Parts: sequence; C-alpha cells; structure tokens
Amino acid sequence: MSSAPEVLCIGESMVLFVPAEAGPPDEVRMWKRTIGGAESNVACHLPALGVPSAWVSAVGDDPFGRALLNEVGATGVDVSSCSVDPSRPTGLYIKESGAEGSPVRYYRTGSAASGMGPELLDRLDFDGVRVIHLSGITPALSDSCLALVRAVLALPRAGTRVSFDLNFRPRLWTERDPSVLTELAGASDILLAGDDEAFAVWGTADPVELRRLLPGPETLVLKQGARGVTLIEGDAAPVFVPAMRVDVVEPVGAGDAFAAGFLAATLRGTDPRTRLRSGHLQAAATLRTHDDVGEPLPAAVVAKLLEADDEVWANARLSDEGVVFA
Repeated sequence: MSSAPEVLCIGESMVLFVPAEAGPPDEVRMWKRTIGGAESNVACHLPALGVPSAWVSAVGDDPFGRALLNEVGATGVDVSSCSVDPSRPTGLYIKESGAEGSPVRYYRTGSAASGMGPELLDRLDFDGVRVIHLSGITPALSDSCLALVRAVLALPRAGTRVSFDLNFRPRLWTERDPSVLTELAGASDILLAGDDEAFAVWGTADPVELRRLLPGPETLVLKQGARGVTLIEGDAAPVFVPAMRVDVVEPVGAGDAFAAGFLAATLRGTDPRTRLRSGHLQAAATLRTHDDVGEPLPAAVVAKLLEADDEVWANARLSDEGVVFA
C-alpha cells in the first residue's frame, strides 16, 4: 500500500461459496468461490472510499488461506500482518442466496483464526491508525479470541478509536455467555448494531434506551433495516436518516458496507447526516450483488445524493437501471 493504514480491522475471514446458478440449494451443482468475513469486508470497502486499511487475521496453510490473502490484498488492503497457521485450516461457509434472506452454514470450528490471542498485538504497528475495527463475532470463536478483543479494548486510545459492530450470531454463542458483549460494546468508542441484534442481546431496540444501557461509547449507531439508521453521539439528540430504497439482490454484507461508508465519512469529519447517508449508499451498492463486497456507486451519483434534500433522497431508488428518481 502507498499509505499507512488508517483503519485496522481484526477478525476471521473465510472462504465463501455462493450458488452460481438458479434453483433450490440442494439441486445447485455449480458454486462460485469467493471470500467473506465481517472485518475483512469492512477493510475491503475502505480503499475504494479513499481510506487506507489493513486486515489482521490468521489463515490456514492451504489453498483457501492463500486465496483469502490474495483476494483481500488485491482490493488494496494491507494483509502483511496476517499469519499462516501450519496446523489449523482456513474456515469456510456456504451462503444460500435469496432476496428475502440467505441461510448461512459455517464450517469454522478449530479454524486458524480461532487460535488468535492477545499476543497478536505484539507484532502490530499502530502508527497512523485512527480506527481499530472489531466485531462481536471474534469473541465468540474461542477463549483466546475473547482475550484478544479485551486486549484491544484495553489499548491506550491516544488518537485512536475502537469501532465495535455487534454482529450477533446466535449459533456462535450456544456454548458461551453472550452477556460479555455488554462489557465489550460498552468499552468501545463507536458502537454499531442492528435493531434485531440489539433486541436479542439487550432486550430493546430503542436507541434512547440503548444509550441509557450503554453510556460508554461516544457514538452509537442503530441500524434499523430498510427503515434507516439512528445515530446518537454524546448527549446530542438522536439523528435519523432513512435508508435508500433498493431493489435487493441479496442482503448479506450490507451491514459491513454501511460500517465502512460510515467510518470513512467519520474520518473525513463530516456532519451526522452525511455520515449516515454515506453508510446507506455503500450498503445499497452491496445489496445489489451476491458478493459480500459490492462496487461503490459512481462518485458523481454519491456526491449528488449526499447533497440532496430530503425529498430527492426519499425518491431515489437503486435498481437494474442504476439510481432512478421517482
């Protein structure tokens, strides 16, 4: 990379298989291999948004691990701090794509990334890093991964913020107590969560009530699906921005895309509405693809929509024809 990373993303990524033909999953014979993982998805979006990023993880000494490093690196992400584990495999998952939802089947038990621990931080260079991005997936993988997340949250914060996306995956917590997520989320600087996830973990999807329960993060972002997103920052009043209307192809990965767009705009120091719209626009592009990382919308379209008044924004729709206005 030509510039030192400003955002450092830590967490597991896996090889991903999605259907390459139409039909019920048990009848599909052709599958496309790609890659996916919450933290690497965020990292992969950022270079196209003008933000240098790095992804830190562990992969197996196998073709899938090499594919991960090559493909994440090809997006402009710095992968030089990733390690290759000679004894553990790279994880993989299968996504049965559909516009109404995509069942996901994980094969990640005993993966290389599940062996990560706090010692990983000893070999990282934090010079120039403005945001460290984590998710609630990592602490569910193993005791050592939980210790790693706690160690990141305990780092000195001079000039660096920690972003924590809840990313609650119930199946990963069947043998662990998810109440630890309150501790981790509360120790972050920027907390992102879906309303369904927040309700599952904290029993409420009301942004004001969440702020009362989680006073620690300076920035709280509650993603409310197709409705929109609410931002509460410090003691300021909540700011709500409706989502862009999209003809959805497949929804998985949109939350990571939103996080990347929001973080990129946050690092530029833009106002709350612009930050939320930036997240929406990046998510909208990913909603139009079966992959976890979509191509950003054209810069001219983004600029127009970021400056649009509320009526123009509400009438915009992303479809096969691109962005159209009703």
